[in-house]
Amino acid sequence: MAFHPLEHRGIPLDRQVRNWRELDVTPIDPDTADPYTRCRIITMNGIEVEAIMFSHHLARHCPDPEVKQQLAATRYIEAQQQKAVNWLLPGVSSVLETTIAYEQVAVDLTSWVARMEPDPYLRQAYEFGVLEDFDHLYRYANLYEMIEHRKAEAIVDHLTEVMPGRPTPQHHRDPVDNVREPYDRTSLDPLSKLHALTILSAEQQTMNFYLNTGPTYMEPIARQLYQEIGLIEEEHVTHYESLVDPGETWWEQLVNHEYNECYLYHSFMELESDAKVRAIWELHLNMELEHLRIAADLMRRHDGREAAEVVAPELPNTLTFEPNKAYLRGLLATQEDLTTLGTGYVREAHERFARMQEQLHAGERPPSDRVLAQHQDMAGRDYRVQTEGPHPVDGSHSGN
Repeated sequence: MAFHPLEHRGIPLDRQVRNWRELDVTPIDPDTADPYTRCRIITMNGIEVEAIMFSHHLARHCPDPEVKQQLAATRYIEAQQQKAVNWLLPGVSSVLETTIAYEQVAVDLTSWVARMEPDPYLRQAYEFGVLEDFDHLYRYANLYEMIEHRKAEAIVDHLTEVMPGRPTPQHHRDPVDNVREPYDRTSLDPLSKLHALTILSAEQQTMNFYLNTGPTYMEPIARQLYQEIGLIEEEHVTHYESLVDPGETWWEQLVNHEYNECYLYHSFMELESDAKVRAIWELHLNMELEHLRIAADLMRRHDGREAAEVVAPELPNTLTFEPNKAYLRGLLATQEDLTTLGTGYVREAHERFARMQEQLHAGERPPSDRVLAQHQDMAGRDYRVQTEGPHPVDGSHSGN
C-alpha cells in the first residue's frame, strides 16, 4: 500500500525528547547480525548527520530568531536520533572492521541507487563513483588481513564481493574535474532528488569518518592508506554535491531532507530483520513525519509554496540493500578505464589528470599500491577470495 508522508501526523515534537535510559540502545551483535542491518545503521547515521549539519547551516543564514528556535528544537531531536542510531554499532568492532562495513554500504547502496536512477546523467555519476568505492573495499581488506589477520568476508558475509575495482591511484584527479552538472529541480523526477541526497550524505559521513579515525592507527601503512582514501572521499563529496541544483531554496532543501528521512526510515522498517532495530526505525519514522510537517509549514510561510510542489505525493519503492555482484562485474567490464574531464567522462588520460598524478605521487608508489605489495610480502599471494558456489542472483537478499 502506498505511503503518503505528507498526509500523516507524527509524534508531537514536545513528546519526542528521550531520557538516558531510552537512548541507551542495545548494540547489534557483529557475529550474528545481518550485515545489511549494520549497513542500514551506517546509512541512517550519515543521513542524520547531514540533517543536523544542514540545519546548522540554515540557522547561520537565517535572521529570524523564531525560525532559529524552531530549527534548534527539531535539530535536538535529530541529534538524539543520530546518537541512538550510531550507538547501535558494537563497541567490540575495530575501526577497520567498521571501515569495511562503511565501504560495503558505499558499494551496495550506490549500486542499488544507480540501478534505480531514472536520469541517465545521474546514473552515470553513481556508476562512476561506485567502482572507486569497490576498490577501496578491496584495499582495506588487504590492510585488515595484514593488521588483524582476518578476512573481510567475515564482515560482508559474501554478500558483497571483495575484489579490485578501478585502481585507487587513478582516483586522484584535478579538483576541477570532480564537479558535475547539476540536475534541474523543475523537471527532475522526485526520486532522483532522494537518490542524490542519500548518496551525498553517505559519502560525506565516510569522508568525515576517515579524516578523524585515520591518525588513530600506529601502523604507518594504515595511517597512509586512510589519508589517501580520505582525500578521494573528499573528491566524491564534491562529485555528488555538485549534482544538486543550487537553485533549490533553503526551505525546499529542508523539506527534501525531512522527506528523505521519512523515505529511508520507512524503507528500512519494512526490511529490517532485527526486531529491536526495526522498532527504532519505526519510532524515528513517526518522529520524522512531524519534522516533515514542520518543514512544510516553514516552506509555506517563508517560500510561499507547498511541500507537495517539490516532493513526490507518495514514497517510492523501498530502498533495498541486496547483492549487486553481476551488476558490478558488468560495470567493471565496461567502465573501469573511465576518468573525468570537465563535467563529463573520458577513457583517455588527459593533461590535467597526468599533471595531478605527477604532483601527488611524485614518482613514488601511493599507499593504496604499497598496501597490496606489503600484503603480498606477508601472505605470499594476492588477496583473492572466490565466492563459494554460484553467485547469488542480484536482488536475492533483502535483509529479511
